[in-house]
Amino acid sequence: MVNQQIYDRLKDVARNGELVTYGEIAPLANLNMENPGNRNTMAQILGDISTHEHEQERPMLSAVVVLVETGYPGDGFFALARELGLHHGKKEFEDLDFFVQEVKRVYTCWEK
Repeated sequence: MVNQQIYDRLKDVARNGELVTYGEIAPLANLNMENPGNRNTMAQILGDISTHEHEQERPMLSAVVVLVETGYPGDGFFALARELGLHHGKKEFEDLDFFVQEVKRVYTCWEK
């Protein structure tokens, strides 16, 4: 079962063609991204959402969630993409290319 509040927020972000940071969505699940345990919980929530989306033959919705420092997702996003068989790149530029393409797919899927 996915966290419905975060799922709904990510769909809104995607519909609006935006990105959101982990810290911006953390309060929806009563999480604080300063807490390492909470970061792990957030990773699990986002992984569950993207796995659900993959099962529904949609792109990884968690692509719209980025680190404030870099503007792109954390390592867990890319690890899950590899696990789901969606991404085979190993280098940073390949990760960045996959991220850009996946965000485009998310926006197209959820556009108003």
